[in-house]
Amino acid sequence: MKKIIIGARGSKLSLAYAAKVKKLILDNEEKLLSDLIEIQPIKTSGDVFFDKKLSEIGGKNLFCKEIEENLLEKKIDIAVHSLKDMASEEIESLNIAAYLERNDPRDAFISFKFKNINELRSGVVGSSSRRRELQLKKLNIKTKVKNIRGNIDTRIQKLKDGLYDGIVLAFAGVKTLKLEEHSKQIFSIDEMLPAVGQGIIAAQCRKEDSFINNLLKKIDHKATRQCATAERSLLKTIGGDCDTAIGGLAIIENNKLILSAQLFSDDGEKFFTHKVKGNIEDGISIGKLAGDKLLILAKNNFTKTK
Repeated sequence: MKKIIIGARGSKLSLAYAAKVKKLILDNEEKLLSDLIEIQPIKTSGDVFFDKKLSEIGGKNLFCKEIEENLLEKKIDIAVHSLKDMASEEIESLNIAAYLERNDPRDAFISFKFKNINELRSGVVGSSSRRRELQLKKLNIKTKVKNIRGNIDTRIQKLKDGLYDGIVLAFAGVKTLKLEEHSKQIFSIDEMLPAVGQGIIAAQCRKEDSFINNLLKKIDHKATRQCATAERSLLKTIGGDCDTAIGGLAIIENNKLILSAQLFSDDGEKFFTHKVKGNIEDGISIGKLAGDKLLILAKNNFTKTK
């Protein structure tokens, strides 16, 4: 049997995600030996230009493009992504065959000087996310948000070097790398609605590859898929790019799917929120309803891009 190649970004976090996918596959396939699954690091556009904002180097899909190209060219068999990095428009011949059970979707404030964001007052917070920038300003109007790039270790080192007073990261990544002791504040969902797909690992493969599809189907987490479907439908409806400040989180409660959505105006001065509740299997329509409502609320304050 030929080796199964899993492709992922070369960061410590991405490789940990790939290792998790490998372990879950092996746990579900007794006849499959560990040596038959290999993890291959792939450098993406988003990993190259650390000194620029994401919007300045191409916007959408910067952390996935090269990995997907390797998948299309059959150099790898499985692509592992953080779902929040994926574009809402999927490549027709590829398929997200498995969503792993969602980790904590919240954002975390990390600092060696301050206990929480309110103590920071007029300090400098590092973030590469437009959504986080505007949500932070909503919480603490005096906060200055400065662009920060690099993997988690790099960002924490920049914090130690005094380049920032604090940084905000996805708590899921912090937990995965066992760096929770650095987290001074975990923002509630009401304080900072997460990015669409935050805390979810996606395993992607070619639609035509029935063997790999069947392997991944066994590790797919149904409830996470249902939530991800609604969130990605919201993102697709809104459109936009990496500078679009949008938050979205779906949960399942009492056999109903509840999607909370938030959109900031182009200038960041206004924000609009909406919540939709519906049947669990109706994720696509729930996401579209939420997205359409946000666009109506925003009116001329938001420019939808294709």
